[in-house]
Amino acid sequence: MRPGDYEIIVVDDDVSMSLAIERLLSAAGWSVRSFVSAEALLEDGNFAGAAVLILDIQLPGISGLELHRQISAGGGLTPVIFITALDGADTREQAVQAGGVIFTKPFDGSELIQEIRRHLPAA
Repeated sequence: MRPGDYEIIVVDDDVSMSLAIERLLSAAGWSVRSFVSAEALLEDGNFAGAAVLILDIQLPGISGLELHRQISAGGGLTPVIFITALDGADTREQAVQAGGVIFTKPFDGSELIQEIRRHLPAA
């Protein structure tokens, strides 16, 4: 599969951060959709085909961790990368227990790309 065949979903209430991630991943060839809240993604309902989820932990309303729990409870096994500006031991532990990795803002874009590639089938 080509990079454009994979869809990455970003959920972050910081519009400038979402836009930066979207531009970075689009430049790498992936299809990207962004949402400003967990509720917006759930309302859209079209996330089952995503190759990777990038979820901000600190969202208004439903947190990124809770969003991942809800998606996983519905049978979704989509790989997840959590992002946060407030990295603490408890947050990191929750992200790891959820089966994800955590990136602290600001993070290196090339490291994010490497992490996404790690979750995709080898071409």
